Amino acid sequence: MSTPSFEPVGDAVEALKATFRRHASGVAILTTVDAEGQPVAFTATSVTSLGTNPPLVSFNVARGSSSWPAISEATHVALHTLGTDNLDLAKKMSQDHTQRFVDTDWESGPQGLPILAGVTSVLVLRIRQVVEIEANAVLIADVVDGLIGAEQRPLLYFKRDYYTAGDL
Repeated sequence: MSTPSFEPVGDAVEALKATFRRHASGVAILTTVDAEGQPVAFTATSVTSLGTNPPLVSFNVARGSSSWPAISEATHVALHTLGTDNLDLAKKMSQDHTQRFVDTDWESGPQGLPILAGVTSVLVLRIRQVVEIEANAVLIADVVDGLIGAEQRPLLYFKRDYYTAGDL
């Protein structure tokens, strides 16, 4: 039996960053509308199913992000799961917030939420609880509806970049 070999980090912030750079996550996009009815979105890798009875989802957002004002006031959001065909969409939704909805790759859907074309699935969520902690927030939401798209190989976020399962 071999002894595990680890390198001490010495700093909690750096340890957290290094650990999650080594942890591949699925990629999702959350959308809603702001108080003026304009679409808002952000790319997330912090989405988790909390269970099916009742169907609940959680996700995290930085309270300093451009999406936070709209998310903090939203009653509903749309959670879009992404596959390999959605790489460009993931990159666009993680860049300049003023350019996220300039294309016509979306339409208004249930609850007036922006629904993105070509994704693997969409869950319509009703925000149940917002827990603000430090510079971030954890949102817990009820699943109220769902749309299933084409099955694709998963899009993953790993070491600060996007990959498919076959790339790793």
